[in-house]
Parts: sequence; structure tokens; C-alpha cells
Amino acid sequence: MQRKNRIAPVVLCLALGLGVVACGDDDSGTDAGSGDEGTEGSVKIGFVTKFPVDFYDTMVDAVETWNEDHPEVEVVYAQGESGTDDEGQINAIESMVTQGVDAIAITPTSPNVQDALQEAVDAGIEVVLVDNDIPGWEGKTSLVATDNLAGGRLAGEFMADQLEPGDTVAVLEGVAGAPSLQERVDGFLEGLGDDFEVVASLPTDCDQTKGLDAAQDILTANPDVAAIYGACGPPIIGAIEAIASAGATIEVVGFDAGPDEVAAIVAGDELASVAQFPARMGEMGAQAALDAVNGEDVEPNIDTGTEMVTADNASEFGG
Repeated sequence: MQRKNRIAPVVLCLALGLGVVACGDDDSGTDAGSGDEGTEGSVKIGFVTKFPVDFYDTMVDAVETWNEDHPEVEVVYAQGESGTDDEGQINAIESMVTQGVDAIAITPTSPNVQDALQEAVDAGIEVVLVDNDIPGWEGKTSLVATDNLAGGRLAGEFMADQLEPGDTVAVLEGVAGAPSLQERVDGFLEGLGDDFEVVASLPTDCDQTKGLDAAQDILTANPDVAAIYGACGPPIIGAIEAIASAGATIEVVGFDAGPDEVAAIVAGDELASVAQFPARMGEMGAQAALDAVNGEDVEPNIDTGTEMVTADNASEFGG
């Protein structure tokens, strides 16, 4: 995708200690040549996403669209290489501090980036967390995100309605230590209830290949497993591949409802997925950052909503 090709070089430049703007191009959304940007009184916001997948591409697209309506704002972008690329995000944060951004909106990979963000706050920079929280960290201005516990509960309740008491269930977790992804698992188990046996719960780092491997392990150890839940989208696509290879019939529910998952739902390979709204996260995250810089009141928690996507409403989500 074009987005992936554009942001990846930014990460390389950050690793080399160069500025993000020096790595941009005319399509970066920063409008580097416009008269409003870089002038005295303008606001510079750094927007950092985890890694190149559709979910974060959509988020960045929304920020670029938002930026068109806010020409007084210069947005600089950076992106990591994977869901566990703490070092890449720390490099991005440090680079943006050096560039003198007024605010950073970031989808943090893990609490391991907290110290770098605190240094930004100590330098007078507002920090808005998007999509993922860093629990207990008081330096953030706001959290703009899905209520992941509620989304997981929604998935669990839906799954329970598809099964018979006593059926076995397996869970594909996200990234170990990522609070929002753990909330999706905790909420799912709460919504699922006590009438079912969870036979396996394996981490996947939100990676499709690792999801495939984990699902294969689950099917080998539990060939009669009735259902699999995934806390993020890519591992579920891997699980669907493993299920097809095994010739098994297993109920599958995911979380993210990205294009691949929606296509799987339409094809009948996946029952449902919890939709988040990444475009809403991007736009509201950028706005919260701007409001904070301008001294306006910003809610400490901004819920961007969830919805269950099934075959009945998949057309509303691109299916």
C-alpha cells in the first residue's frame, strides 16, 4: 500500500537521528511548502503509529484529512516496524522533541515508551495517547481510544450465543504486556461466562504468521476445539488459514474488523469481529492534541466506540 511505502523511510531516518520532515514528500500530509506551516504561531504535532497495517493507515489518512481543515497545524509522522517496536517509537519521540513539536499523539507499543514520553512532557510537550493506554502514567493529557474491555465483553457475549454449554474455546492473545490488548481478553472471558472451557490462550504479538502457528498448536493439542477468539486482527487471519488447512469447522470471532476480517466474514470463514473506528481515533486524537496546545479543556478519556460486525452488517464496513 502507498501508506506503508511512505512512512517506512521515516522510521529509517529516525533511527539515523535525522528529522522526520527531511524524510517526507509532497504526499505526506504535512504540506511542507504551504505558507501557513512553519510560520510563527503555527502548531506542530507529531503523530506516531505502531506499524504499517490497514488499521493505522486509516488512522493516518484521517489525520491528513483533518489537517486539511487545520492549515495552522503542521503534522509530522513516524511509524514503527512492528507491534513490539518500542525502540522505533522511542527514537521517533526523541526526534520529535528535538524538532520542537508542541504535542505528540501516539499509539504506544507498550509501557516501555513511557520514560521517553515523560521526557517530552518535561520539555513542555502535550502527549495524547491514541488506541492504547499506559496505565498509571499521569503525564498524558488524554487517552483517545476504544473501550477495549467493553469491546472484549461484546465479543464474549456474542460468542457465548453461538456455542453450547461445555464447548471448548481457545484465545489468541495480542502482545504480552500491552494493557489494551489484555483488556480485550479479560472482557471476552467476562462476556463468555462460565459455561465454557478455555483450553488454550497463546500470545501472537498481533502477527499473522504467529497467529497461524498458535492456531496450529491449538488444533494439534485440541482437535475438537469449538471456537477461537482473537484479540487483534492479523492473528485471526492466520487462524482461519490454519483451520482451513486442517479441514476443521470452528467458530471464529475477532477484534478490529479490518478489511481482511470483513472479507472473511462475508466469505463465511469468520463469524464476527469487533469493529473499532481508527479514522475517528486519528481525527479525535489530533484534535485533542491541538486543543491541549491551545489551552482548551480536554477530556482525560475519549471513547471512540465499538460495534460488532457480522454478515448482516458487513456491507457497512466495506464488505
